[in-house]
Amino acid sequence: MSVEAAKNARELLLKEYRGVLSTHSKAMPGFPFGSVVPYCLDEQGRPLILISRIAQHTHNLQKDPKCSLLVGEREAEDVQAVGRLTYLAEAEKLEDSAAIDAAAERYYRYFPESQNYHQAHDFDFWVLKPVRHRYIGGFGAIHWVDQVTLANPFAGKGEISMVEHMNSDHGKAIAHYVDLAGLPRTAPAHMVGVDTEGMHLRIGQALYWLPFPSLCNTPTQVREALVFLAHAEQWPKNTTADA
Repeated sequence: MSVEAAKNARELLLKEYRGVLSTHSKAMPGFPFGSVVPYCLDEQGRPLILISRIAQHTHNLQKDPKCSLLVGEREAEDVQAVGRLTYLAEAEKLEDSAAIDAAAERYYRYFPESQNYHQAHDFDFWVLKPVRHRYIGGFGAIHWVDQVTLANPFAGKGEISMVEHMNSDHGKAIAHYVDLAGLPRTAPAHMVGVDTEGMHLRIGQALYWLPFPSLCNTPTQVREALVFLAHAEQWPKNTTADA
């Protein structure tokens, strides 16, 4: 297994925030059933989805939790020449109230509009527990990879504190990150998440993941990375800032 392929697969999962969820059809046995779903990653680095109880894919998962999530690079001119990931998983509905609360807090940061229909309709949080991953990085670059999920040590109060502090006190720095990475200025940017490898910004309804210059395993290292980027004149060459 290629370590580089696993890293690229994980970064693709972080960069994107929607994919095609394929389930086993209950109404048409033997046929796969595809649905587009938004997702963010939970504290263990697994895709977290919010789906309606009346949706066909929910009925499918209730009968057979085996599924896959296909994630590809946004706006690719040639979809076969860029990275894409097939995330094989078993879906599990969150039942524990503490787990549901933690999922809601995180998911609403990434998709604030979802809070309205979650409260108005019967929606539940499901997590996709990884089984195996197939990553294709372009023509001929095909790998089965296993080390794609990576736990987020900041998930919870630590991450919330970082995000709230940056949004409240460092709006200019966030705007600089947007310009540095060449992201669109269609709306004010807000930080919504931090992990060891980078940060998520929300601009309008779109999400963008920007990598840190190096891995950050402590809040102090995150702060140092954010300060460094706030004063940088170009994105560090050893990282990829493409959304």
